[in-house]
Amino acid sequence: MRGVRLAVLALLASIFIYTPASNARSLTACGHPFYPPVSWAQGDQLIGLAPAVTRQLFAELGYHVQLSANYNWKRCLLEVQLGNVDVVVAAYRIPSREQYLWFSQEPVIADPVALFVNRQTPISFSGLGDLRDKTAGLLLGDSFGEQFDRFLLENTRIEHVSRNRQNFEKLARQRIDFMPVGLLSGRLQSRKMGFHEQVMPLDYRVSIEFYYLAVGHHSDLKKHLPFINQRLQEMHRDGTIKRLTDRYSLKYLDAPAHLNQR
Repeated sequence: MRGVRLAVLALLASIFIYTPASNARSLTACGHPFYPPVSWAQGDQLIGLAPAVTRQLFAELGYHVQLSANYNWKRCLLEVQLGNVDVVVAAYRIPSREQYLWFSQEPVIADPVALFVNRQTPISFSGLGDLRDKTAGLLLGDSFGEQFDRFLLENTRIEHVSRNRQNFEKLARQRIDFMPVGLLSGRLQSRKMGFHEQVMPLDYRVSIEFYYLAVGHHSDLKKHLPFINQRLQEMHRDGTIKRLTDRYSLKYLDAPAHLNQR
């Protein structure tokens, strides 16, 4: 009888020791810290649609995802290039990034890119030529497609900042003429920061870009991209992406302001 009890205790011990959590492999991930609802830093956490999707998909593959909120966007991408971070939770797919990232084929979310301007001094806009010799506000590391990036570099004055709040403040004070940013994110941020009565998006859309989940060339995670593509398709089809987008939009707007001002 004593032997049976010992066997049962050993079995119970093995159940607690060999749980999925204890067997989960770890990987590191980062994302844009100022792009709600896709991803943003709130306190010391990176949250949003893309971090939630990344955690879910890699958990299904047996991984524990360590999300870092300690990098600006340019540094996040650099850390992947250096091999210190495995996954970018959401990024535009552009040639320069394909040198060190493998991208999912299925996007996480579409991102129409708008030009935000000051309501008091809106740009009379009929095409990109109207932006020549204007001052653009960009975040470090931002890209809006190879063609538009080249146009800005060759035809405008660019002022880079490390946080979007700086761009909204400069736009409200007419220190820059425009800032390109995703339409949904720009509207959320301008409302949250209290600039929605001073800035507005033009009707023109620079492009419709797509955010993709991406893994570093240095990692062995490329093998999981077919599974990730399939699951992303399912999450779009069953409405999961839409529900998460709505949930994190509200979460960003409802959070205490100081938590979103890192």
